[in-house]
Formats: sequence, C-alpha cells, structure tokens
Amino acid sequence: MSESEIIRLARGTLLPAFPGALPPRWLLEEVENGLGGVTVFAINGNVPGTDELAALTAELRKAGDPLVTIDEEGGDVTRLTGHVTASPYPGNAALGAVDDPELTRRVYRSLGAELAEVGVNLNFAPSVDVNTAADNPVIGTRSFGSDAELVARHAAAAVTGTQEAGVAACAKHFPGHGATVADSHLGVPIVDADMALLERRELVPFRAAIGAGTRAVMTGHLNLPAVTEGVPATLSPAAITGLLRGRLGYDGVIVTDALDMDGASGEIGIPEASVRALLAGADLLCLGSREHHDSLRAVLAAIEEAVRIGRLPLDRLADAAARTRALRDWLADRAPAAADRAAGLEAARRAVRVSGELPDWRGGGGAPLVVEVAATGNIAVGPTPWGLGPWAPDAVRAEGSAAEATGVLERASGRGLVVVLRDAHRHAGQRALAQALVAARPDTVVVEMGLPVWRPDGAVHLATYGAAHANAQAAAELLGLT
Repeated sequence: MSESEIIRLARGTLLPAFPGALPPRWLLEEVENGLGGVTVFAINGNVPGTDELAALTAELRKAGDPLVTIDEEGGDVTRLTGHVTASPYPGNAALGAVDDPELTRRVYRSLGAELAEVGVNLNFAPSVDVNTAADNPVIGTRSFGSDAELVARHAAAAVTGTQEAGVAACAKHFPGHGATVADSHLGVPIVDADMALLERRELVPFRAAIGAGTRAVMTGHLNLPAVTEGVPATLSPAAITGLLRGRLGYDGVIVTDALDMDGASGEIGIPEASVRALLAGADLLCLGSREHHDSLRAVLAAIEEAVRIGRLPLDRLADAAARTRALRDWLADRAPAAADRAAGLEAARRAVRVSGELPDWRGGGGAPLVVEVAATGNIAVGPTPWGLGPWAPDAVRAEGSAAEATGVLERASGRGLVVVLRDAHRHAGQRALAQALVAARPDTVVVEMGLPVWRPDGAVHLATYGAAHANAQAAAELLGLT
C-alpha cells in the first residue's frame, strides 16, 4: 500500500483540536482529505456561544463529514454554554440521587438535542465510573453514584437518551476511574482490583451501556495491575482487545481519552502514545486541547512509520478507520429531537436533600448573607461558574479558613447566614470556616454543592449533588432567594 493510502487511513482515526471560533484553513484541508473529526474545547475559544459553534460546525461540514466531539456531561463538566453561565442540566450525581432512569433519559435526550442543534454529533458522555473513592479528585459528582447497579441503570438511560437525539454517546472512562485517588491528567492512577472485583463493580455499568447500544466507549489512562500490568489501559492490548472487545464483546468505536494527558504520554510523547493506542485496539485518538496542526502531522508521521516498518499491522489501522467511518455513516441519518430544559430543573429540584428545618427569613431581617467558600476544581471541570451569586447580589467570597469567621459574622449581624461549600470533605479550609460559623451561629444553613460526604454537627444542611445552574436554582428556591 502506498504511503498516501496509509496516511489516509491514519487521518481517519484522529481527533485534533484547533484554536478560535472558526476552523483554520489547515483543518478544512484535513477534513477534505478524510480527517476522522475534531474535538471542540471551550478553553480554545471554540465555543464563545451556541450560534458561533453552529457556524463553526457548518463550515467544517462544507469540507466533509467529520465527527465533531465535545465533553458535555451537564453538571460540573460543561462546554456548550455552562463554561460561561453554568449548565441548565444537573450532572450525574444529582440524577443518581433522584434515581429515576426515565428522568435521566429525558435529561440526556434534551442535552443531546442541544448538541445536535449546534452540529456536535459525538458526546464524550456519560461518565459511567462507579465513584467508590470519596477523595477521588477527578470524578466525584460526575458519577451517578457508588453503587454499581445504580450507575448501570443510569448509564443505560443516558446512552439511550443521547442517541435518541441523534448524537452518539460515549461511555467513559473504561475500565473505570471511580476507585482512584489520583488524576490521570497528571499521572497514571492505580485501580487495585482483581477481575472478580472488576466484574462486580467497574464493569457493570459498561456492560449496561454496551447493552443499550452505546456507539463509543472511551478508555481511561488507568493502571489495573491485575489486567494491564503497569501499562495505562489506553495503551494496553489486555484492557482494550482482551477485556473490552473480548470479555465484554464490544464491537463499536473505542476512543481514547486525551493523549496529551500525562497518564498516556507523559513519558513517551503523543506520537508514540498514538501508535501504542492503535496497537492496543483503539480506533479514534483524541489528541488533546493543545494539539493542533503540528501535532497532527507528527502523529500521522509516527503512524505511517510504524506501518512501514511492520510494527503496526496495516489491517489494524484499516480496522480502526473502518469503525470510525461506520460511526460517521450511522450518524448521517439520525433524526433530531427537541430540547426539554424543564427536565433539567425538575431533576435538580428532586435531587436536593435537606437535613433539619430551613429557616423562614421572610418574617424579618431581609435576605440572608450568602458566603461562598472557594474550592479548587480540576482540569476536567475547568473554570465553570458556580454558587448562589445570581440570587444573592451581595454574596461574599471566602478563601476558606477559620480566621475569616469574625469578619463574616460581623457582616451577617441581624441577618440569616448561609455558607456554600463544594466538596468540603476535600478542603480543610472549607470545613474549618463552616465549623467556626456554625459554632457562633447555630442558625447557619450549610449548602453543599459537591458530594455531601462531610457536614458540620448541628447545622441545617442542604445538599444539591452538583454545582450546575439548575442545582443552584433549586437550592435558591428552597432558601427563599428567588
């Protein structure tokens, strides 16, 4: 086979990124030559608004029929509009708390409809990780919960709803990122589980997603010593070809998590990671937000060289390109659905859990003082706005330390007091400030907008199971701020 034909096949397996709100000339030329697709990133300026994104995808489709992919989970991981205003859809933790699979299906169908409307046809969602590690730094509220069967029924509902909207779903992060206490953006987390435990826990939701017909599965950069023997799953034939293809019988597209993450390429570089992922059995390679034309060319050269010297079998490359092509063909005749944002707010309202009796501030003293305590995010979530600020114009921000309590109490004199936390179990400063405020003001209401793992003794506690706009509105309504 000629070098040009090898490059053509390789191009069909790649998802580069690009800067700006319009596709650059080099990208349009790659699409014309059969590029598998692109990934759009808010941090690259690809999504200044939905109208602009629709115009961008329309330009891409004048050049060909690429996959247009995005990380749009709703909840805390949102790119479509939520990186500016926070998402109108709650994330998986809230949906799991409600535990109504039909509602999950409605939410994902509506989210898929909004993606289809702007030309996105492959969504890197749902996350079907079983979040069994409370201190997980990267999954948390992105998971439906810690019970494998609960996660499985919502995984199937999310896949079904997404694909009813004409968008391909992508269950992630295989074989499961929920039992880790490390972030694969920064290294290779270890999942210390034998095959029996994997079958009882991590693999249950993936089987459900596959049973529901998910068109894609995303690999995680995870070391499962019992399976991968130190190799990240994304680069492991045992994980992809043996476990996912063989044991689980999955025959659809396998897409990698971003290869610019240290968990995949930190020691070997993206071109080499790309070759190894294809060798392992992956079909579609997400290169990462910073990987543009130069990276694309370097990866193409590495794949071509691997085929030329016999390291990467041509049949394996052709198989990957064919699966990606089949996905593009499947998407060509999908029927759209209508958005239903009411489903998002309904889910957020039903997810809220209140411990204790909420005070009624309407009788005097005016609206309570709302204190929002800073919380570090993670790379997957990004700088998404959160909190009750839209309903509390004089809300104050605290960094998170007991030393701030005196100033807060002075400002709250004669008013009710609400302190808003986010994953307080992971932030000692949040806990210290909340405890100091509750000790001085037992009427303080504590709002947790992450996972409600920790709560101060004696306080009225309101848990939203997420920090999306819908979650915040549901809390604001109960607090009488609306």
